[in-house]
Amino acid sequence: MDNPSVEIDKVQYQVMTLERPKKLKILVVDDEPDNLDLLYRTFRRDFNVLKADSGVNALQVLAAEGEVAVIISDQRMPEMKGTEFLSKTVPQFPDTVRIILTGFTDIEDLVEAINAGQVYKYITKPWDPGELKAVVQRAAETYDLLKQRTEELRRAHAQMALLSVLVQVTQAASSLEETLAPIAKAVSDTFGTEGCILQLTHGNTLIATQGTYSDTGKIENWLSLDPLTTQAIATGQMQVSLNVPKDTKLIDATHYQNTGVQAHLVIPISYHNELLGVLSLQWKQPCTLREDELMLINLSAQLVAIALTSSGYHQTIV
Repeated sequence: MDNPSVEIDKVQYQVMTLERPKKLKILVVDDEPDNLDLLYRTFRRDFNVLKADSGVNALQVLAAEGEVAVIISDQRMPEMKGTEFLSKTVPQFPDTVRIILTGFTDIEDLVEAINAGQVYKYITKPWDPGELKAVVQRAAETYDLLKQRTEELRRAHAQMALLSVLVQVTQAASSLEETLAPIAKAVSDTFGTEGCILQLTHGNTLIATQGTYSDTGKIENWLSLDPLTTQAIATGQMQVSLNVPKDTKLIDATHYQNTGVQAHLVIPISYHNELLGVLSLQWKQPCTLREDELMLINLSAQLVAIALTSSGYHQTIV
């Protein structure tokens, strides 16, 4: 990815340089080294495979690595059975899909685990590699679908929460200036940023009127020096840099180095084709944004534009 900056057309979204999704993580657990190695080799091309030789060690791996898409665990292991281990992962990782490898003698344990929602599928030993790969692929697809639906629900709730805040702010504030900081905080909370600046414009020029929010309590406003902001104002299009240190357009922008911002998104705030201001979303780590997330941000910017006009933007600026 030579240049992480992208332009998002108002109607047709073209996200040319967003990072491709990384391989899903799966965890394979077996106390027999040969089986563990075989499981690793079976899935390493398609997944980021983590390994553990016991349930205890597997819990430590999850504590260090976080959520995985799929867990494949042997049932008969010393210290802790596979079903016992899997049951311990449910509270913290409810979306993970769990598969057990077992002999026919363990069916009673499996029925209990399946009925409790702890196991998605069981595979009897010796397993057929093709069958196991097919089951794991379906499990990964199930995980993806579940996460997608969960994210869609989260975004819908976030959008409603933002809209609620915008309505409350515009009704309660006695001046335009009083609305800006609460809007910046609401946007930051919605999209999980470390900093947010909402700065107004007159014509195509930034003016002093602004609202800021930072999770650290203070934020420096350097938007007048920022190439992304300049481009956003000039084109009327969203500007994104997901990985500032690797962005050749920003290599000389020292304000990024001074503030530690490593991902920046600038959205023009417009109403009836009139530029009202810009919205700056800032993260301290490089990040990945999907196309639908960018569309949601753009829609939120439109809601902000409506809130600004409802707060008397024209009377304040003119």
